[in-house]
Amino acid sequence: MFAIIGMVVVLGAVIGGYLMEHGNLSVLFQPAEVVIIGGAALGSLLISAPLKVVIDIFKNLVGVLTGKDPEKKDYVEILMVLYDLLGMARREGVIAIESHVNAPDKSTIFSRFPSVLKNHEVRDFICDNFKTFMAAGMEPHELEALMDIDLESHHAHAMHPPHYLNRTADSLPGLGIVAAVLGIVLTMGKISEPPEVLGHSIGAALVGTFLGILACYGFLGPLAANMENKAKTKDAMLRVVRAAMIAFALGWPPPMALEAARRAIPSGERPSFEEVEEILKQARKQG
Repeated sequence: MFAIIGMVVVLGAVIGGYLMEHGNLSVLFQPAEVVIIGGAALGSLLISAPLKVVIDIFKNLVGVLTGKDPEKKDYVEILMVLYDLLGMARREGVIAIESHVNAPDKSTIFSRFPSVLKNHEVRDFICDNFKTFMAAGMEPHELEALMDIDLESHHAHAMHPPHYLNRTADSLPGLGIVAAVLGIVLTMGKISEPPEVLGHSIGAALVGTFLGILACYGFLGPLAANMENKAKTKDAMLRVVRAAMIAFALGWPPPMALEAARRAIPSGERPSFEEVEEILKQARKQG
């Protein structure tokens, strides 16, 4: 939502300033320039990026424009899922959680926390690592190394869309110059026309450069940065799970493992120690 607000502010500031100088908006309406720049940018993206990455870019753009950033309650739900799983594993043995991690969609634990169930990256990370821990009986350092491999792979994959989108953004000023040069070429064919006709034609050509620079620094570049921030946020959520599981593998009791996970939450969304204590008290009463 804030991305849309930011785009409106960019357009408002640019167009508003232009109108303050008594500019003519009709001069900026150049569909041919948009076709040249937009089409060439899309084509260069298709040349440089695999099809799957291109699809991921458009999916991520939808997420940037319509999605919301994780809040404190989303992290709290991750903590509660971990606490329930770790508590059951502590009381009844690790094998007791097998049905929950094998089929999270049918799990009574996951079903109580919909934000975790819908977050496929976090859900799968929890389930996969619990299943591996149960099947292999791994040492804590082995589990830590395995989760680090998973995190590195996930982060590398998540960074592909913003990386390629940013490269496409960087090409837009150059493509704007291409559109402007084509406009100048057309203008040269009108050299015998009156000055006002030539002036309008040159102005239309320069719009290409304007559109390329504006699209780069006003829209695609910031969108790529937003996508990168969302990828880092997902990585932070996985590291919360990692902290809890490593602590549990080391033999820490579930409340201490949960405290390790709490401290892995980014400070802006991190619940206080007292908040987590109160949540655990309520959970024990309900249990």
